[in-house]
Amino acid sequence: MSCLFNSLSHFIAQTDPQAIRARICDYLQTNSPIIDGMATHDVLQLDSGSPPDQYIGAMRSPSTWGGAIEIQAACNIWNARIVVHDIRSGHGQTIEFLPVSTNATNAIANTFVLEWSGGHYEPQRP
Repeated sequence: MSCLFNSLSHFIAQTDPQAIRARICDYLQTNSPIIDGMATHDVLQLDSGSPPDQYIGAMRSPSTWGGAIEIQAACNIWNARIVVHDIRSGHGQTIEFLPVSTNATNAIANTFVLEWSGGHYEPQRP
């Protein structure tokens, strides 16, 4: 199982990592909004260069790692703000993901914090 989905399961009550992966893939499959102004399938095509169904099929595999697209989908599904601290360089760079079409104030109250080491996500508890 991918460390991203394992990490997200620490914040999403009573949901195992495989169920989180499946829900995110289902969201991507329905071509739900992922970012303002672009359909999900367009973003997948740009990111991977392969057809969206191929990307999503690969993402359904427990051995496929999740990344920024899956983080953004999780924001949109669970109306959450996800903050990722890049700990690779020691400079403390932070990337903030916000849901596309929801109340940002509610999302900020529902914040998940992850650390990313360049190849691994880890949940960070406040």
